[in-house]
Amino acid sequence: LKMAWQRRDFAITMSVFANQAANAKNRLGKWWVILLPTIQGAVYGLIFGIIIGGDRPTNFIPFLFTGVFLFSFIQSSISTGATSVTSNLGLVRSLNFPRMLLPFSAVLRQFLNLLPQIGLLLVVLIGFQQNITFNWLLMIPLLALMAIFAFGLALISARLTVHIEDINKLIPFANRVMFYTSGIFFSIDTVLSGIPVLHAIMQWNPIYDFVELARGAVVVGHEMTPHLWIATSVWAFGLFIFGTIFFWRAEERYGRD
Repeated sequence: LKMAWQRRDFAITMSVFANQAANAKNRLGKWWVILLPTIQGAVYGLIFGIIIGGDRPTNFIPFLFTGVFLFSFIQSSISTGATSVTSNLGLVRSLNFPRMLLPFSAVLRQFLNLLPQIGLLLVVLIGFQQNITFNWLLMIPLLALMAIFAFGLALISARLTVHIEDINKLIPFANRVMFYTSGIFFSIDTVLSGIPVLHAIMQWNPIYDFVELARGAVVVGHEMTPHLWIATSVWAFGLFIFGTIFFWRAEERYGRD
């Protein structure tokens, strides 16, 4: 960790240039960072808004866009983190540096993409007459916890795909399962109100906890609870510690297997 911190500029530079390279050939360039999640949110809002009908959560569009934007960050962090080592084997084999900088760079890249999306989310919230309160400032520590959580996931997925590259084929399915089971477009409280055991289990779903906590901060009709802060903190730091140890224990094998 000390060595990684000393060489953090390496990871920051990688993430910035990776973003520039990813958008270099697109005519709209960096605008796609905002356009893609916005289009996703609009499509989901149209489809699921019709399917759910009268059971739509309070303030459905702000509810949905908050979930879609934050989930997009976690999903992208897992996907890019999973390939962060295998796609940079040239660096791994030729340079001596802490390998955890690679998944860190992948997560940092997605976090930089998230920031303008958060700006757009705030515009959407104001457009749909959500009250601007001091609770909005709580998004800052929440996003920090999300970044720590995403880094832990990236470390775990990075090591797993080094040893079993086929896992890359399964990650899109895992992301889709998380999307449909984390209350991104529906209220878990409403859907599972008649199944108290499953409802209690789902409340410890980390994706749900992060998204619901964000909704409590910025969407009218939703609340932040001590349970959500405790759950997100436990998930973030617990997964970061486990992911760091899990990734580090195989560090000497990266680029050799």
